[in-house]
Amino acid sequence: MLTAYWPLKVVIVLNQIAVKMEYSITASSVAKHDAVLAVKQAQIEFGTTDESANRLPNPAELFLGAFAACMLKNVERFSTLLHFTYERARVQVQAVRLERPPRMDELRYSLTIYSKDPDLRIPLLKKNLERYGTIFNTVKQACSVRGEIEKVTDYV
Repeated sequence: MLTAYWPLKVVIVLNQIAVKMEYSITASSVAKHDAVLAVKQAQIEFGTTDESANRLPNPAELFLGAFAACMLKNVERFSTLLHFTYERARVQVQAVRLERPPRMDELRYSLTIYSKDPDLRIPLLKKNLERYGTIFNTVKQACSVRGEIEKVTDYV
């Protein structure tokens, strides 16, 4: 029995079952004003004008935010699958943008996990984050991705 909490589409391909998940958001803007993403029950404002450039995230920053959210969601997911506990996690993401044509060329991340659990195996977690992250895999098709994971054990 397949139980899932996401919209799923099951496709039979050459006697194999392929599960496809579908996502949907709505974004809207008003001329000379900023924009908003509607995702489930959340509203996420983002900047489209010069006036909001220093106040609201721009599309490139939302892109980096999606990458970071993918990493953190999968830390939580793999904490169950790999049987480790953690107090909190933080990821910093930086990217290099090229001008012609405009695109991200290189993405770097630094993930810090606060955990006193001796069962947390950083190399195995990194391998799984980089192999099974949807956004991670999508981004690495378009640009280089490099990162490091640090475990912090001395914290309050």
